[in-house]
Amino acid sequence: PFSFETNLCNMTQERHCQMNIVIVGAGIIGASIAYRLAKRHASVTLIDKSTPGSGASSHSFAWINAGAKSPSSYHDFNRRSLEMWERFARQLDADVGLRWGGKISWECTPERAQELRKRVKQLQSWGYPTRLIDEAELRGLEPGIEPGPVAAAEFSEIEGHVEPQKVVDACISQITRLGAEVASDTEVVHLTADSNNRVRAVHTFNGEFQCDAVVLAAGLEVTRLASMVGVHVPQEDSPGVVVRTDSRPKLLHSVPVVYTPPIDAHHQEVHLRQLADGTLMIGEGSQESLNLDDSQAHADDLLDRAIHYLPALADAKAIPVPVGYRPMPLDGYPVLGFARQAPNVYLALTHSGVTLAPLIGQLASIEILDGVRVEALDPYRPERFV
Repeated sequence: PFSFETNLCNMTQERHCQMNIVIVGAGIIGASIAYRLAKRHASVTLIDKSTPGSGASSHSFAWINAGAKSPSSYHDFNRRSLEMWERFARQLDADVGLRWGGKISWECTPERAQELRKRVKQLQSWGYPTRLIDEAELRGLEPGIEPGPVAAAEFSEIEGHVEPQKVVDACISQITRLGAEVASDTEVVHLTADSNNRVRAVHTFNGEFQCDAVVLAAGLEVTRLASMVGVHVPQEDSPGVVVRTDSRPKLLHSVPVVYTPPIDAHHQEVHLRQLADGTLMIGEGSQESLNLDDSQAHADDLLDRAIHYLPALADAKAIPVPVGYRPMPLDGYPVLGFARQAPNVYLALTHSGVTLAPLIGQLASIEILDGVRVEALDPYRPERFV
């Protein structure tokens, strides 16, 4: 287990020093960790090569769920974080666009319906509150939906969504109030380590930041940054496309997240949610789907597929969003914990950043400030890639 030098913070002592921590990456994961550390009186510097929240967090569909996660241990990890979101939002004391009400999905073909039923039964065996529903209940939950033939449908009642930029902004508001420093447009170019391979300074184009510990939470950049201290964190390319609409009247009244089936064999399914400002986000496929087409034509096509099931969108305008590259560790699971090669460098990399932000922030702060090894993070340690 990792243990800090005796001159570093020990929060169990009657008096403690103020630990100086640099966090690289101001997306939803980095901001959440910064918030937890600042609340515990660490001296926090949060830096980002662009503006906070402008990376993968800005492209996220931001669906809070544990339903699409396996095996059961990883499902439970996400479920634990899902259950933390309500308290996390209250602590941030800001409107972060958090909305509950669940998710509905359905299938129109016998083959896909069989897979849906199988998935629901698996999740129920893990104790997840999802269930099969009939067409009448589907229509009752969201009367504006025109589902077409329904071979099977499901309702996952505890899921929801949030607006990541609002979360990042709220975290930054809290940490600056607590005395933290936030540096935007600040790209890391070098990490200086001592004879024990502990990083003592983070060098950027805008100056140098001294530190007792470093958190690498910069999404795609984690691979490059970790390599500076000899740590191998492989990722695979995961480009994705979401589009937005112009602001619409409230169209989804009960269930905030809707997953629709493919309109035909030549298209992927689409999913949609409506934000507080009335705009809708539309995505397609699953987290494994790769898409580089961020053209207006593709945006219009996604909107047309959504209109097929939600006719009230007929006069909406599709607004393309530039393709976003999502963090994706090579095996698909989070990378969390201190690096053996550089024992004061903490890695925080995950694809499911929105769902996991509250839990990762909490557990990372315990490991960093209390010098303990949290058992729940053991399956996700960086050394598995050595």
